[in-house]
Amino acid sequence: MSMTSEIQTRVYAVKTTAKQERAVADGIYRAVLHDPSFKVKAVVAPDELKGYVLVEADEPHARIAELIETVPSARTVVPGETSLAEVGHYLVPKPAVSGIDEGTIVELIAGPFKGEKAVVKRVDSSKEEITVELYEAMVPIPITVRGDNVRVIDRGEA
Repeated sequence: MSMTSEIQTRVYAVKTTAKQERAVADGIYRAVLHDPSFKVKAVVAPDELKGYVLVEADEPHARIAELIETVPSARTVVPGETSLAEVGHYLVPKPAVSGIDEGTIVELIAGPFKGEKAVVKRVDSSKEEITVELYEAMVPIPITVRGDNVRVIDRGEA
């Protein structure tokens, strides 16, 4: 027989309670450990995909629905399935400085100047660092910080 007996890997989206994506992913992981008959390959909770967890499995839709019945904060499996090609962009980390340009107003969220507002003077994408000047400083001193240590407040004019 030359029929393909391999089961196609499927990717399902599981709807979750707001801000419970990581808890649901952990719950699915624990459920699979408890019952290894579920053929789940991966569970991902991408930061950019609010309210959903992606489950890669060699299982039909009904089995995934059965799996999440015991997982708190997991609501339902979205009807249908998707492929890794369709959700691949969620699996690639974005650079910490993406969306930050010169002139952007940011708030420092870590380090000795935590809570201070500053204006971006330079962006170094290769190192994922930005150079800022604090708003309330008497003398404008450039400070270089990691891109993930700031929160964008206003895009400003470059």
